Amino acid sequence: MNQPPAPARSADFGEHVAGVRSHSLALAAPLSAEDQCVQSMADASPTKWHLAHTSWFFEAVVLGPHASDYQPFDTRFSRLFNSYYESLGPRHPRPQRGLLTRPSLAEVRAYRAHVDAALRRFIDDADEAQWTAAAPLLELGLQHEQQHQELILTDILHALSCNPLLPAYRSPSGKSARAPQTTAVEWIARSGGPAEIGHAGPGFGFDNETPRHAVLLAPHRIAHRLVNCGEYLAFMADGGYSQPTLWLSDGWAAVQAGGWTRPACWIAPDDPRAPSASWQVFGLDGVQPLDPSAPVSHLSFYEAAAYAEWAGARLPTEFEWEAACGVPGVREMTGHVWQWTRSSYDPYPGFRPLAGAVAEYNGKFMVGQLVLRGGSSATPPGHDRPTYRNFFPPAARWQFSGLRLARDGAC
Repeated sequence: MNQPPAPARSADFGEHVAGVRSHSLALAAPLSAEDQCVQSMADASPTKWHLAHTSWFFEAVVLGPHASDYQPFDTRFSRLFNSYYESLGPRHPRPQRGLLTRPSLAEVRAYRAHVDAALRRFIDDADEAQWTAAAPLLELGLQHEQQHQELILTDILHALSCNPLLPAYRSPSGKSARAPQTTAVEWIARSGGPAEIGHAGPGFGFDNETPRHAVLLAPHRIAHRLVNCGEYLAFMADGGYSQPTLWLSDGWAAVQAGGWTRPACWIAPDDPRAPSASWQVFGLDGVQPLDPSAPVSHLSFYEAAAYAEWAGARLPTEFEWEAACGVPGVREMTGHVWQWTRSSYDPYPGFRPLAGAVAEYNGKFMVGQLVLRGGSSATPPGHDRPTYRNFFPPAARWQFSGLRLARDGAC
């Protein structure tokens, strides 16, 4: 069975654990207790639930099975904060997480402190056999918590976007708007041929990034930057949301069912909530003027694919995207938006899930989803890498998700 790498036991690692855990609390700090309990849709979770679930993961996967002296904070929490692990017992329904007004936020924070103290003791006191067995799962737990740190931001943004007051998660950064981008898209020619894809170390990689394997790429060209808001406005102005020929069948059905006319979190000049007569964007900093040069965000796969069709291009495959990492001239690969690819979320040849309960971590979701690559402005620093495979259903648009274009042929 595939296993994550085992971190070395050291004071630095203990500090790393504490740093990741404290960052979750820092992300929650701007939010009231009421903010942290709300669930705006079935696909999102309350901040309080994220804080508790990430503690439950360490309790259920690391401390319970491997720390001989561990005592659970509250045995009832296993049912409340198990996400989807069938092998670890029953769980509260996902769409009803917002109904969990009890335990209180204070109790959840006490739960986190209890788990943190137990993790410190385990790192200090585990014997070699315990450490060898548990350390890879401890590292997995940290990576798992960083995934939920991004979800804390994306889920609360969606919740706040449902509030007519459009309250900001945080105070605006005060950074001045960028000058409009005048550089046209450059097409970086790629000759194709064999390419090695996937994670092989060093460092951590999720099981869905393995095994590293060879793929054969056809000649193609990839855009040197992301599609920006100004370009997407041109698509909208040209009737992009009213031309069924641009859309996949399921995408056109989603447009009709959802009444989509613009990306999620965009505020039209004629919107009753619009504070001005210009296009606005609602983000973590609240309502801000739309920056035409900023990468377009909060797109579904369907919208990304429709834009690519309108632009006379296509979305890159996840393999073309990964092979372009580090290529001179290709930029904005991470730190802005997750980038939809044209690749379905399938197992790599020879894929094997992790052993034990964490076999359910990734593999069982490998159907009906599309791969996104890169990393967004909400991705924790150091959490992204070229081989990282994010995945969502094609209609999902509450994430920081955008697109880069590709074309067939290298000339």
